[in-house]
Parts: sequence; structure tokens; C-alpha cells
Amino acid sequence: MWRECANRFNRWRYDLYAPVYDKVAQGFARHRRRSIGLLNPQPDERLLLVGAGTGLDLDFLVRCRHVAAIDIAPAMLARLRERAAKLGMEVDARVMDGQKLDFPDASFDAVALHLTLAVVPDPRACLLEVERVLKPGGRVVVFDKFLADGGRAPLWRRAGNLLARAVATDINRRLGDIVSVTKLQPFHDEDAGFGGFLRIVLLRK
Repeated sequence: MWRECANRFNRWRYDLYAPVYDKVAQGFARHRRRSIGLLNPQPDERLLLVGAGTGLDLDFLVRCRHVAAIDIAPAMLARLRERAAKLGMEVDARVMDGQKLDFPDASFDAVALHLTLAVVPDPRACLLEVERVLKPGGRVVVFDKFLADGGRAPLWRRAGNLLARAVATDINRRLGDIVSVTKLQPFHDEDAGFGGFLRIVLLRK
């Protein structure tokens, strides 16, 4: 019940944010480019974008021929479809809950989660679903903001998280805690800015 309520809230607020989302999220363009470069999806591979938003990742995926994109907010996906059309890309864009993917097992060669695991109500459920739909040997790239694994958030960060969660995102999740429920293996982890507040991590099934 709590997860469905959180989903409805996310759908409402990101539909509301859709007209201005690009102005805010464009600030992460170089991180998206770097993340996609590390994932290195090949033209014939099947790629899934979870929490795809308005499709800002598509600018770096024009050579990919099999892209699926899901998001909880219909208004976000409407803008993604417009972006795909301008880029001449065919994208399978669907309104879908990232914690309950409507795809068969082992459907994708690669998955990108950009600024997603800090937003979905249950990031562990989301990553378990990603693991399920990923082919053996497939890759996952995560770009997001995380608390250092094993670290404790200082008081200012715990207080700030109350506002951050109400507006958009949780800034105190630990990626190690999320990954630990899966069998995915990290093979690259880099500081993406702000003293490790932002991270880009590659995982393999």
C-alpha cells in the first residue's frame, strides 16, 4: 500500500515537473554522457532506460536501434517521445513502475538508471527487477547521489533530506545496501562530483 501511494505521489509531481525538468536536469548532461560511455551499448543490443524522464539520455544513444524507456509519469514520456522523433529514433516508451517491470526475464543486454534509485520508493525492488530482466553477462550503469557506504549522514544532511524527499529525491540512500540484495557485481565505481555525493557505478550480472 505504501509503495502504491508513493508511486501516485511520484507520478503527480513528475507530471507537474515535466515542463521544466530539462532546465534543471541538463546540468547533469556530462554525467549522463560519461555514464552511457562507460556502459557502451552496442547498436544491436537491447537497452532499457529505467526512470527515463524526458529522454535526456537519448542524445547519447542515437546509434542504438533497440531502446526501451519506462517512467511512472506520462507527461515525462510524452516529452521523451517528442525528443526521440526529433532524433529520428524509434523508442519503445511505456508508462511503467520501475519496481515491477512488465518485461520477460533476460530481455535486455544493458540497463541505465540515471537519477532513479534515489527517487523510486523501493530501490531494492527496482534493482531486483533490473537484475531479472537483464541477460546473463549484461551490464547496468547507475548514476545517482548516494551516502557513502557504511557512512552515517550528518545532522545537516538528515535535516536536508526531509526537504529533498518532499521535492524530488532521497539523498541518504547507500548504493551498497541496495546492491546487496542482488547478485549483481560492481566492476567500476567513480566519483562523479561533490566529493563522492554523485557516483557512477557499473554492475554486471
